Amino acid sequence: MTAPSNDHSQPLRPSELRVTAIHAHPDDIELQCAGTLLRLKGLGCSISVATMTAGDCGSAVMGQAEISRTRTGEALQAAELMGASYTCLEFRDLSIVVDNESRRKVTEYIRRTRPHIVLTAPPVDYMSDHEMTSRLVRDACFNASVPNYLTHQWDPAPATDSIPYLYYVDPISGVDWYGRPAGLDFIVDVSAVFEQKIAALACHASQRDWLRQQHGLDEYLDGCRRWGAERGKERNVAYGEGFTQHRGHPYPHDNIIQQLLG
Repeated sequence: MTAPSNDHSQPLRPSELRVTAIHAHPDDIELQCAGTLLRLKGLGCSISVATMTAGDCGSAVMGQAEISRTRTGEALQAAELMGASYTCLEFRDLSIVVDNESRRKVTEYIRRTRPHIVLTAPPVDYMSDHEMTSRLVRDACFNASVPNYLTHQWDPAPATDSIPYLYYVDPISGVDWYGRPAGLDFIVDVSAVFEQKIAALACHASQRDWLRQQHGLDEYLDGCRRWGAERGKERNVAYGEGFTQHRGHPYPHDNIIQQLLG
């Protein structure tokens, strides 16, 4: 079965465009694509962000309920700084799986936000939650425009009119499972909004202790700066964010982000 694809014969103005970013955990979006969201917001696009989980495993000292409240509060604060709405889809850390119930949940979010552009996790990354998020968002972008695909919600949103543009952010450190450089299609210059991106990332204060213990990382703000500078160097700008566009049938093939941001 083929779902209806986008008709781009009538281009929309930036102020008419809806953009959503969906990633696995609180702080993933700020690390990997907040600069691009801020630039699109600056053009007049409507921005929404969602995390699959509340970050319930993201602490070695707080219990699940406490760290979930803390991290969703930080995510909401970061979203407000970016001028975005925030939703948690209520999956559990380290437990995101690709099944029909999960597809229905993400599809319902796509139908409610009705985005023209979707940013999400890469298909290959260092952990399963990121990869499962990528697959579920890809499926939801397709399924959302199929009227007979039911999400089993008590008050379901109607099917969307078309399949949105779909983009994958960089994997962490820009590498695949084996530490080899991952390919990408293009880099967005985020130099002008980079300090706003860092301010949004800094909202996730609870992450510093966790990343220090679990990942052996400290000063994650400086790490974000270093990686942004690495990608920026590839485009001869101060800071950049890398993306790969999903161009499989029947997703849109023209690159609307490059058209909008240069």
